[in-house]
Amino acid sequence: MDILLGCEESQAVCIEFRNKGHNAYSCDIENCSGGHPEWHIKDDLINHLNDRWDLIIAFPPCTNLCVSGARWFKYKLCEQTASIAFFMRIWDAYLNGNTKSICIENPIGIMSTRFRKPDQIIQPWQFGHGETKATCLWLGNLPLLKSTNIVNGRENRIHKLPPSNNRAKIRSKTYAGIAKAMAEQWG
Repeated sequence: MDILLGCEESQAVCIEFRNKGHNAYSCDIENCSGGHPEWHIKDDLINHLNDRWDLIIAFPPCTNLCVSGARWFKYKLCEQTASIAFFMRIWDAYLNGNTKSICIENPIGIMSTRFRKPDQIIQPWQFGHGETKATCLWLGNLPLLKSTNIVNGRENRIHKLPPSNNRAKIRSKTYAGIAKAMAEQWG
């Protein structure tokens, strides 16, 4: 399959799909940190949504959309409006027939009311990581992800990260168990 992984500079999901033999590419405005620049499109995701893909999995920036930043919403209405529009342009790639299947991932936030409720909310502990991080999945022509390795432990490590220059990047990285489940179940 030809797969586009939008806003994924870490290449966690890209590598898992490549391991399964798929023609997967990460796409982000940042350089990739996953070690495979040959599988990375350094560009705005919007510029590649009209290409033909079998599957798009997108991880749009959540800074202006997730509930953890709700106290700042009134100060960043322009940024939030732009973030909502970006999310919806990704979904439009599916509605316009530019991809057969789609998943948009984001934390719990305003897209549940501005767009619609997610099809599924997953947790890292369902995929081998003893942590909590409720993650919403909006799906088009894809089955719900099935848990692969339910583990004990419900540490909220991501929420407790101290302020730093790379805090947002650490918080947004896809857990390996979730990346592997996506590749195994959707590939």
